Amino acid sequence: MTTADHYRWQRFTPRERLARFAVFLGFAVALAASMRTVEVIPEFLYDAPTQVLDLFKRMWPIEYSYYPEGVHHALVETLHIASLGTLLAIVMAIPVGILGASNIVRVPALNWLAKLILVSSRSVNTLVWALLFVAVFGPGALAGTICIAFRSIGFVGKLFAEALEECDPGPIEALTAAGAPWPSVFLKGFWPQAAPAFWGIALFRWDINVRESAVIGLVGAGGIGMVLDTAMNLFHWDRVALVLLSIFSVVIIAELVVTNIRKRII
Repeated sequence: MTTADHYRWQRFTPRERLARFAVFLGFAVALAASMRTVEVIPEFLYDAPTQVLDLFKRMWPIEYSYYPEGVHHALVETLHIASLGTLLAIVMAIPVGILGASNIVRVPALNWLAKLILVSSRSVNTLVWALLFVAVFGPGALAGTICIAFRSIGFVGKLFAEALEECDPGPIEALTAAGAPWPSVFLKGFWPQAAPAFWGIALFRWDINVRESAVIGLVGAGGIGMVLDTAMNLFHWDRVALVLLSIFSVVIIAELVVTNIRKRII
């Protein structure tokens, strides 16, 4: 009797096939339920290409003359909101990240408190934060800056805490055995190992915040988004095209700047 008589090769076991079927069935049920909830109107779908073409025709030619008086100041304000918001987020995220690193702070209650802060920051969408702070501080750049800062704490703090937890314990144990105080242990043991990841996180978050700062203005939190919202409400589609082109250009430039800086410092 050969080996082939004893074994029958198959790609998946019955249990694996059943699990795959259950996953696909779950996706199908979720899709069907979503389609019923969304209530897609077929007539709108058929008419969508015509409407898009009409919208592009209204956007052309782009009103470049509107840039100096209506777009430039708002665009600079957007960059200021992103930069200052990122800086505030870093200042607030560093202590929270340290509290969240279990190999530095060995108090579970403080670790859980830090994780609660980080999760709370990330779980609320940027536009929701913007609406909240617009209600508190009023429309303008201040609300946008605080919104960006609070939204970024969870991102920066979580990744910074993970970078600290991944540090090699050897240098830390050597410094501790030599009797070094805790600030020296952190600055000489933890920080040199976590610094490249930290600066990469900060730059990446600033890049994200440039994009988000262009959106929060739609709810009154300052920046180029307010100009975009005004142009759309007044049906000035040639100005809408100019604003969208400006946002796209700034995002591309920010991406190039962040990439070059990361290559130099990491």
